Amino acid sequence: MRRLLLGAAAGLLLAACAQAPVRKPADAAALAAQDAREQQLAGIDQWTLEGHLAVSDGHDGGSGSLRWIQDGERYDFELRAPITGKSFRLSGGPDGAVLEGVEGGPLRGPDAETLMRKALGWEVPLVDLRAWVWGLRAAGAPAELRFGERDLPSLLMQDGWAVDYRAWDLEHQPPLPQKVFASRPPYKVKLSIDSWSIR
Repeated sequence: MRRLLLGAAAGLLLAACAQAPVRKPADAAALAAQDAREQQLAGIDQWTLEGHLAVSDGHDGGSGSLRWIQDGERYDFELRAPITGKSFRLSGGPDGAVLEGVEGGPLRGPDAETLMRKALGWEVPLVDLRAWVWGLRAAGAPAELRFGERDLPSLLMQDGWAVDYRAWDLEHQPPLPQKVFASRPPYKVKLSIDSWSIR
């Protein structure tokens, strides 16, 4: 997977250098708006996200096109590198996870996070990321929020990660994130979302 991910992260890295958005502390109005968003989105568990993902561990990194299908507790996460055309696929659910497209694969593990850590050395909080891509606080841990325009989250800090929201799709109601940058040094995950499909 390291070979797969090496290469074409330039576009997303340049986007990361763009001017930082306005951030204001949470006030009662912003928190009420966030609570309303979370209630509206809480029941949605069947969706597809398509876009581009860039990852880095401070030494290696790269990017690829991403298709993420969520069907209740089951997920199918496919990343394709633009230069090599190779891809890896992470799929699973409550009964475990399978990673395909890596040397010696397919590999199996009890859950996605454990499998990624064991196979690749990556610390990617996929359970939390499932909430963060929606601009929601993940369950089970305290979260701190900063807000930008329209009282939408600009920065979410949770489980040691800083999740930076750089753009929102305002055509959806409630609005959905378009650019999500999560970091916990030395790890960085940058997600640029092209489309959402909600079933």
